Amino acid sequence: MKKVLVSDPLPDSALTELRRYSIVDVKTGASANELRAIIGEYDALIVRSQTQVTADIIEAGKKLQIIGRAGVGVDNIDLDAATERGIIVVNSPTGNTTSAAEHSFALMMALARHIPNANASLKSGKWERSKFVGSEVRHKTIGIVGLGNVGAEVARMALGMDMNILGYDPFISADKAERLHIKTVTLEELFKNSDFITLHIPLLDSTRGLIGKKQLDMMKDGVRIINAARGGLIDDQALLEALQSGKVGGAAIDVFEVEPCTDSILFQSDKVIATPHLGASTKEAQDMASTQVLDQIIDVFNGKPARFSVNAPRVPADAMAVITPYFTVANAAGIIASHFGKGQVKEIVIKYEGELSKHDSKALKAMVLSAMLNRITEEKASTVNAEKMVANRGIKVIEQKVDEVDDYEGLLTVEMHTTEGIVTVSATMMRNEPHVVRINDFWLDFVPQSSGNFLFVEHKDQPGLVGAVGRITGESNINISHMLLARLEPRGRALMIMTLDEIVAEDQRQRILQLPDIKSAMSMKF
Repeated sequence: MKKVLVSDPLPDSALTELRRYSIVDVKTGASANELRAIIGEYDALIVRSQTQVTADIIEAGKKLQIIGRAGVGVDNIDLDAATERGIIVVNSPTGNTTSAAEHSFALMMALARHIPNANASLKSGKWERSKFVGSEVRHKTIGIVGLGNVGAEVARMALGMDMNILGYDPFISADKAERLHIKTVTLEELFKNSDFITLHIPLLDSTRGLIGKKQLDMMKDGVRIINAARGGLIDDQALLEALQSGKVGGAAIDVFEVEPCTDSILFQSDKVIATPHLGASTKEAQDMASTQVLDQIIDVFNGKPARFSVNAPRVPADAMAVITPYFTVANAAGIIASHFGKGQVKEIVIKYEGELSKHDSKALKAMVLSAMLNRITEEKASTVNAEKMVANRGIKVIEQKVDEVDDYEGLLTVEMHTTEGIVTVSATMMRNEPHVVRINDFWLDFVPQSSGNFLFVEHKDQPGLVGAVGRITGESNINISHMLLARLEPRGRALMIMTLDEIVAEDQRQRILQLPDIKSAMSMKF
């Protein structure tokens, strides 16, 4: 049974479903040395923001398949080290979307109406209505930097408040921006024309200090700035000076470069509203973030793709229903091709026909390649690192897409070109199960069940040969549950596929190879 380590606090109720599929150990507050000492026995690790998953901890996790971050940011996980080891890293990018957007909007409203200062004044015994005259947000312009899940949700809220919306994000389509009623502009245009500016981008080398003195100088007088994304996006000293001069009318800060933070130069200004990283701090968000990550771990344990993988090819939501079932198809095709191939691999061609040709194929390509690699290398290959491993070996991968295909809704074909020739395997989905329909020149219909043991025998079609193979398996007390025979012509080349209750041992395989007219005999397990 799989083992999962939870190293940061999660709601115990969220772990109930995961415990059906694995042994779950909750050990919060462990030091780096303690975590390094125990991680080797676990198949999955779940963290929030406290645990630092460093390269040496990942190296010690010899069995790790997946690391789950119950939240959005993965700054505390060494993604390069995880990718190198073939470990999937997943997060919950939509789990806190509503909570983070609501908090950003609440901060904006608090700035516009001076709510914290008015509250403090009244509670100190003063009635200062004229001191806290605010401004409506209706018909004001909000500039949203970053139009991902949270930024897009803020835009929806702003639209409901009848605001004008400017957006900056180089990776949003014109169609999506139009649907959200966002006018996309350059960053400089956004800074110059916004009454409120809210940040929803990650902290990278390219975004650190995104708002400094130069950017503040070009903004409208009295602009209000909200940062509930990441600390470090704003130059704190420059912002303080702009607040003191009156250039900036107010700022709301929920995140800090070093956290916990109880002392910041920004706290000197009464124009600053500060909260202790509360963007995702709602019960609903924490429950959703946990559930999204745990569901993905269960999926990966069951051989399905992770929905929100950070470092592996993702299946777009609109393609899930088509692509996900073909993971088992791709896995089977890759395994069979690698068994039948002889010589050095030079090139791999993956063809997607019919319905498959209409969707992003990255995830299926990664599954084919990882299935092939795990047959021929001692390195751990997964959908995370398979493409990189193949490239490092100098093997060329070509993808082809064909709109139409006879007889099938979708067909996936793998061609492995080697120094000895070409191996071809085609497979599809029928009746909600994978079917292999071609192996080299043989057209057939074979279901590669994950629970079965299979024997593939290439031979010359001769009377009595099937019985001779059956006698060897029978003498070894191996039961045959199903058998398929494909042939090109009577007394010509043929392929026998037996489904067995147990795997054929090497000495039994050698006995089969010694039979007359046997070309090859291969054991496989999917």
